[in-house]
Amino acid sequence: MKTALVAAALLVLGALAFYLWTPDRDRRSLEARYLSSPDEMVELGAWRLRLRDTGPRDAPALILLHGFGASLETWDAWAGPLSAGHRVIRFDLPGSGLSRPDPAGDYRDARSNELLLAVMDHLGLGRASIVGHSIGGRIAWTFAALHPERVDKLVLVAPDGFASPGFEYGKAPELPSALAAMRYVLPKAVLRMNLAPAYADPDFLTDALTTRYHDLLLAPGAREAMLARMRQTVLVDPLPLLRRIRAPTLLLWGERDAMIPFANSADYLAAIAGSRVVALPNTGHLPQEEAASRSLEAVSAFLR
Repeated sequence: MKTALVAAALLVLGALAFYLWTPDRDRRSLEARYLSSPDEMVELGAWRLRLRDTGPRDAPALILLHGFGASLETWDAWAGPLSAGHRVIRFDLPGSGLSRPDPAGDYRDARSNELLLAVMDHLGLGRASIVGHSIGGRIAWTFAALHPERVDKLVLVAPDGFASPGFEYGKAPELPSALAAMRYVLPKAVLRMNLAPAYADPDFLTDALTTRYHDLLLAPGAREAMLARMRQTVLVDPLPLLRRIRAPTLLLWGERDAMIPFANSADYLAAIAGSRVVALPNTGHLPQEEAASRSLEAVSAFLR
């Protein structure tokens, strides 16, 4: 009887593992689905990135930086209208979307700033306005503090940077084993449960939107890169850097942000001279998706 129970338990575990195991997707099939053209894949020093460059080449440049686990598609609703009067540049950070993982395995903020400089130099941009969401916001404000001569205006969409539970200053976070298991186990239903808190309106997270996030998280190397980025995130007290920012700065924040609370906006307003905030009611962590028209109106007015 005991042997039979053990055998049955192993059978159930094996079936469960088979059902939950989530292998990488074939890169060529992902590129066929999500690349606008083969020219979007660019070699940039050590990096191979997907980079989308739209709008008049002689218009003011605008760089859009996505957040954790996202891709350049997060800006789809903004990019078209903004391209009417700006040269809009958006790219997948290394190991995100269709960009290859960083060959050095380096996902620290210093490396991200090197990348942003390399992108601007590659495109011949002396200056640009920069928009960053979440960790892309942290990259954006760090860049604006360290390279003020390269930044015209700064838009921070629910930016990361201040300490929070699990992310202390000067200390790398400890990842729970369940999170590390996503390298092998990431069914779409599980991803949907993790994405849902990012939106105030549960109906906004459609199956098509979940599928896009899921597909791109299954790009070869993407999950390892995501985990490495988390392990290498060591926050520093942001105030000394934020106080160095001189670019006109707009903060854009959903009042129902469950990822980075709206209350954090007060810390940025106090630290960045002359900054202002636009609060979006009934909106979660992704205003550029969930409240695209309202948030775009505020950004367009600020950039004008």
